Amino acid sequence: MAIKHFSSADINGFADRQRARFINSLSGFKSANLVATIDEQGITNLAMISSVFHIGASPALVGMIIRPTAVQPPAKNTLKKANINDADNKAVPRNTLANIKRTGVYTINHVSADIYQQAHQTSARYDDAISEFDAVGLTETYIDGVAAPFVQQSQLKFSLSVREITPLTINNTILVIGEVSHVLVDNIAVKDDGYIDIESINTAAVSGLDSYHTTTRLSRLSYAKVDRPVQALDI
Repeated sequence: MAIKHFSSADINGFADRQRARFINSLSGFKSANLVATIDEQGITNLAMISSVFHIGASPALVGMIIRPTAVQPPAKNTLKKANINDADNKAVPRNTLANIKRTGVYTINHVSADIYQQAHQTSARYDDAISEFDAVGLTETYIDGVAAPFVQQSQLKFSLSVREITPLTINNTILVIGEVSHVLVDNIAVKDDGYIDIESINTAAVSGLDSYHTTTRLSRLSYAKVDRPVQALDI
């Protein structure tokens, strides 16, 4: 195997989009999720993101990173709604973040192999009055006590109440932390020990900015201890 060495100077010399693809590939496979929100006029918003991550189980906290909220807008009369999957740093204010701030609630919906193309399409810059649900052909669904919509086609989805929004000064991105309030998941995926077999419901992963993948499990492994080797576990 031939190894190619890239220095920071090499990387900084890439074109913007090339650098974005390269750096976004370094962290490996990432979760593919749709974040759904609603504004005060009842217009729903759906944004494809790959930055959702676990923070803690007690309380049940999940974080995500949202792109900058105030950067160079497009030319006059071309202002469109930009979702948080943009990588070129030329986005307009983020409807997802604005809706979360105003309503305090949102949902995160796993992207499966059945809907990955529609999910990716939500990153297009639709006008504010257009819901991405309608634009890409996904279906809103609701439960009592949660104002934000879920994606009906998603087989694992959960609602959150916002707990903390923190600007990251290093690159003007926004850390959003929410507490899980409801989880909706296909019953076949939930195991007796609490493990959710997301592979059984065809949850997709993403690498880079635009490459989608299904997974093949190697094994579940036993809890690691210094005095015994790990063992494969039954699913």
